[in-house]
Amino acid sequence: MKQFIFVVVLFAMSSLVTAQVGQSKKVLADKIIAVIGDKIVLKSDITNTIEDEKRQGRELPPDAGCVLLQQMMVRKALMLQAQKDSLPVSDEEIEAELDQRIRYYISAYGGKDALEQIAGKSIYQIKEDNRIAIKEQKLSEAMQRSIIENVRITPTEVRDYFEKIPTDSLRFYETELEIKQVVAYAKASRELEKYAQDELAEYKRQIESGTTSFDRVAKMYSDDPGTKEAGGRFEFNRNDKSVDGTFSSTAFALKEGQISRVVKSKFGYHIIQLVSRTGDDVVVRHILKIPQITDKEVNDAIAKLDTIRAKLVTNAMSFGEAVDKYSEDENSKFTAGSITNPQGSPYLTIQDLDKSLLPVYNELKVGEYSKPVPFTDERGRKGARIVYIQSKTEPHRENLKDDYNKIAQRVLEEKKGEILNNWFKTKMPTYYISVDEEFRQCSEVNKWLALSANNAK
Repeated sequence: MKQFIFVVVLFAMSSLVTAQVGQSKKVLADKIIAVIGDKIVLKSDITNTIEDEKRQGRELPPDAGCVLLQQMMVRKALMLQAQKDSLPVSDEEIEAELDQRIRYYISAYGGKDALEQIAGKSIYQIKEDNRIAIKEQKLSEAMQRSIIENVRITPTEVRDYFEKIPTDSLRFYETELEIKQVVAYAKASRELEKYAQDELAEYKRQIESGTTSFDRVAKMYSDDPGTKEAGGRFEFNRNDKSVDGTFSSTAFALKEGQISRVVKSKFGYHIIQLVSRTGDDVVVRHILKIPQITDKEVNDAIAKLDTIRAKLVTNAMSFGEAVDKYSEDENSKFTAGSITNPQGSPYLTIQDLDKSLLPVYNELKVGEYSKPVPFTDERGRKGARIVYIQSKTEPHRENLKDDYNKIAQRVLEEKKGEILNNWFKTKMPTYYISVDEEFRQCSEVNKWLALSANNAK
């Protein structure tokens, strides 16, 4: 059971979409395959989720049906207990989760229209059809948290765990670094900002006069690589915090087909055309122009950071203070300046470093502050940064001195798993459980059936 104990559903997202392909065949094959208390699991719950995962190219385990059924039964048991314990789940939480899932699927399937075509339903219908399932999931998650939220470990437990690992099974770690940064972005001159605004105003004039189309201009001239090839098409929800506030409010103020005035966001300047709006969901086209940055503006950013570095070197300011007061990178600003890898970990390997950091890595020692170095971020913005290497490990076999936190995290997860396993051993026999013959070969399901049968005697 440890393979799925911390995830209510095996896959990254449970299926919100019921594919219409082979619909009649699916209806004929559908049936109740498991009962837990007064809750049921349908065969379509399993098959639809598996098909959705295959459609998105994800690799499935050989026993995906068994594992998924086990997880759905786990969710039902947790949810039933949450109801007994009156754990609160608000309508706002459910709505926010539904919105997040819908946005995920809109992105995964290539747009709102594509999602509705695949599902054979409107976005509103998809949400309503899945509201109860999302509430069940939220209740089960709340119950799981309540079971393990107070689990703690001691240094003795960590040491005992480590000492039981065979020497030849110890993990090998490449060089890992914790790197922090203070970032100053280059600011375009007034002349170049005005040039970008004038370009967009001219595009707007041409489109509105019928000389060209929004789609064509976006493909030719937009500086947004994420929407350029799609003719500037962009779909988002009013509550999406990743969308610039000015951009969002401008889009929602437009009428269908209308093109906005030139507006400024944190990304640059835009003109926006409303394609469609349904409630808090909107489809727009936009053209982005990022004012050109010259070496002069980059040098101005370097000069600003030179002043900050002088304070760091003389201990007149801590690195955390410098990040909080001066850093302009929204990603690292709220992690005390930490640069993270794609998985969100602050521990970086050499392969995680972008090219501009390699010279810094080769020259800088742990605890030293780099001179301001120019760089270009993943969105193409130019600027400069001061880099600070907080820690560095050499390639090594796992040991308590260098890797205590990683080992401790594994110990904590295993302890949580044991506590959850014990909870299920205690609670599962208290529920009525029935499983269809087709799934009785699933080992964990068989254990639960035996426990429930013994309790009924």
